[in-house]
Amino acid sequence: MDEEAASRDHVGSLERGLAVMEILARHPSGMTLTGMAEDAGLTRAGARRFLLTLVAAGYATQDGRVFSLSPRLLAVARTWLGGGSLWSFAAPIMRAVATQLNEACSAAILSGQDVVYVARIPGRRILSVSLDIGTRLPAYCTSMGRMLLAGLAPEELDKFLHQATIERRTPKTVTDIGLLAEAIGKAKANGFAIVDEELELGLRSIAVPIRDRAGGTVAAINVSTQSARFTVTEMEREILPALLGARERIEDFFVV
Repeated sequence: MDEEAASRDHVGSLERGLAVMEILARHPSGMTLTGMAEDAGLTRAGARRFLLTLVAAGYATQDGRVFSLSPRLLAVARTWLGGGSLWSFAAPIMRAVATQLNEACSAAILSGQDVVYVARIPGRRILSVSLDIGTRLPAYCTSMGRMLLAGLAPEELDKFLHQATIERRTPKTVTDIGLLAEAIGKAKANGFAIVDEELELGLRSIAVPIRDRAGGTVAAINVSTQSARFTVTEMEREILPALLGARERIEDFFVV
């Protein structure tokens, strides 16, 4: 194909729309219209058209002035991989962890202010709500959420903490922004996060990140348990090694 023909077949608006999606992907906590216009080199009107088109097509969500990618891209990736879930590759590894510990093992990604479950191997039922693929839970008070937030750039984390709806779910829920930032910083330093009865009384969970080849956090996996079965110290001693081993095996072939 000669240069002139290639130019005729090139769809510039599609290219710019894909660039907008890539920029949203680098900002898991979402972006404003103004921020997108600046990052993408578009006018505000142009950025607005692209963002609203993505929302209409289901590839993005809008929460007030903030736009975020939706989990629909997982469906595209699933089709590309031949009809199997991205996490079908990780499921046997997660199932081994669940069987070893007799507890649930789950995986989630960050979507706006929530974590979205992308895989789950059930254990004994310990929550009052049913968890399944697609379930959303607030990121600030869940172990996977804390781990995913720990992977954000400092400015993205600061934006999240000041924009998120933070409510007291139990008497133990951390709602102070400064204390939340400290907990997320501790998770980043330690490489794991433990949340003790902040989402629901009687529930404890521990999570580790799944990272891509560049070191960015793309997902998290966790084990959740009843507080009567494991103390926080026992979770770190007995559950964390199993999760770290699973993380290593998942990253060997899951990470792109």
